[in-house]
Amino acid sequence: MALPLPDFYDPAAVGTLYLERAGAVAEAARAYARRQGVRPAEEDRERICVFGVDVQVTFCMPGASLYVPGAVDDTRRAIEWLYRHLDRVTGLVFTLDTHYAFQIFHPSWWVDAEGRNAPPMTVITSADVKEGRWRATREPDASFAYVEELERKGRYTLTVWPYHALHGGVSHALMPAMMEAALFHAHARNMPTHFEAKGQHPLTENYSVFAPEVTEVAGRKVGAFNELLFESLLQYDRVYVFGQAKSHCVLFSVRDMLERLRGTDLNLARRVYLLEDAMSPVPPPPLDPLPPSLDFPRVADAAMKDFARSGVHLVRTSDGIA
Repeated sequence: MALPLPDFYDPAAVGTLYLERAGAVAEAARAYARRQGVRPAEEDRERICVFGVDVQVTFCMPGASLYVPGAVDDTRRAIEWLYRHLDRVTGLVFTLDTHYAFQIFHPSWWVDAEGRNAPPMTVITSADVKEGRWRATREPDASFAYVEELERKGRYTLTVWPYHALHGGVSHALMPAMMEAALFHAHARNMPTHFEAKGQHPLTENYSVFAPEVTEVAGRKVGAFNELLFESLLQYDRVYVFGQAKSHCVLFSVRDMLERLRGTDLNLARRVYLLEDAMSPVPPPPLDPLPPSLDFPRVADAAMKDFARSGVHLVRTSDGIA
């Protein structure tokens, strides 16, 4: 049976910025647990994890540099689903995209022949670099090798994104309403929330929380598979996934999980549940003609079907937890 929403929760505030009310939320959570008979998470017979991908201001706040259209409603649905199933959710795990001013996907890294930085949503190919249309402002040899490696592996072509999720900045933070939901769960169920940072290396993108797009550039190691996080998620009986964006960080995180499971036990894919109405794709870049590989909504929908064929459950927040 679904639990009631907490009194302090305001759905109209989900897409806004405010200081999380940590003390008040903690008190409300303990009182709520007593009234509703919510037991500590350590007593759960079925252990359920909620895995929130990049539910951050930069992606979920209208007006933020990389706002994903639809993210406010996605976040609201996820929050309300979490509150209503608080007594079933054992643990919360949130990824945090974490960046700095000079990274290979930010405008500062690339200039044209006249020294102007690449504008956001510029797509840079190895041919562009070879022919001098774009030049790396630092580590030019490694930058060219990286773009070539993306193409060799069939990954997304390098896209220059707006500055986003800068460490120490407001846009890096979890959305306040989601942060309050995490605090509420932590105190009601006596279970700390786990936060996992990703994306700090300047020479690679990190859509997936498990591994960067490229793990080695010009003979230099720039990342590795996150075994600790992967193993910790597999300790749960179910893992519900939501967040932003459906076409990028959610897609690649789930894909990496499945690729690793194919080498061990793909039957474990049945433990993964994707909350489809709590994630949205990045709009495609303004290219005409648009390469099919950069039609992000189409790519995301196709990936979800592939995931389902591998045993992953596609569900909605209205389905509840059976």
